[in-house]
Amino acid sequence: MTIAVGDRLPPVTFRVMTPDGPAPRTTDDIFKGRKVVLFAVPGAFTPTCHKNHLPGFLAKADEIKARGIDAIVVTAVNDVFVMDAWSKATGAAGVIEFLADGNADFAKAIGLAFDGSGFGLGTRSQRYSMVVEDGVVRQLNVEDAPGKAEVSGAEHLLSQL
Repeated sequence: MTIAVGDRLPPVTFRVMTPDGPAPRTTDDIFKGRKVVLFAVPGAFTPTCHKNHLPGFLAKADEIKARGIDAIVVTAVNDVFVMDAWSKATGAAGVIEFLADGNADFAKAIGLAFDGSGFGLGTRSQRYSMVVEDGVVRQLNVEDAPGKAEVSGAEHLLSQL
């Protein structure tokens, strides 16, 4: 079942890079007591994700945070080392938090995983954006195709805040 507005995020553990190396962070660690914009991409460094989706959130970060958002977070079904490299390559480190969902545990738990094995990608996350307040989904924008970043993009999400 796909997560919906009003649902609480399920308890899942992501991996994040810290100065001491990879570390676990739970959904509570990330979302409890905060208003967070979360967006998901099928994969770091993939064309739409790297050239369109993430750059939009990076460019609009100050505007988004000015509307009462505590953090902007991105997740993908990639390992923590790839997510760390992507954060540095895009200049988004320190502006956007990068959550590795390496086994697609979160994508599956919220019903937004898809089978990209036809493209050699295995299980991936659908592309979406959401506003999460204290762990509860307040806004959800899911793309109808992985190569698009329109309804899940920063510009559209900003218009909803």
